[in-house]
Amino acid sequence: TSKMYNLIVALCLTAAAAFQAPVTSTRASTSMKAAEDLPGVIAPTGFFDPLSLSSGLSPARLKYYREAELKHGRVAMLAALGFLVGENFHPLFGGDIDVPSYIAFQATPLENFWPIVIAAVGWFEYINIEKFNVPGEGFWTLKPEYENGDLGFDPLGLKPTDAAELSELQTKELQNGRLAMLGIAGMVAQELTTGGKLF
Repeated sequence: TSKMYNLIVALCLTAAAAFQAPVTSTRASTSMKAAEDLPGVIAPTGFFDPLSLSSGLSPARLKYYREAELKHGRVAMLAALGFLVGENFHPLFGGDIDVPSYIAFQATPLENFWPIVIAAVGWFEYINIEKFNVPGEGFWTLKPEYENGDLGFDPLGLKPTDAAELSELQTKELQNGRLAMLGIAGMVAQELTTGGKLF
């Protein structure tokens, strides 16, 4: 009966795929070309999209996904650093916090701190609204003139003026962000599994 069940499931999935609307090749090839030109495409994998999540997307929607990847990568880099530093060096609140990072916020008097954090995050998200197209031009899409990751904040003047150097720097940031997303997930999983600190 197990073989029969697997056969029925396979037939149902095959039949359901027949009802999927075909993606026009022009739009898919345009989207793939736009994706392959973005920073972050490196050897040996090239443009890595094994599930074809970017096929058929408009360039504006693809730009939205890249912005989300950048934002999550930046937050993950800060989180990974915070996990490592926070467990070994914690001068705030008298230095009495000696618990794993994933529960450290519960061991501190941060009840009055969280509204400030939420207000700050809300303000950053509010000023980002202008980067989005109006809903009539497409939901969750970014304006074509917006450059991904450019927050308009470079007080030290570190952003290269040369296009090749900028692309290389953006690729490095993306790769570090991708690694940090995996790293922080591993750190949280380790602390949840063991119930103890990382080190």
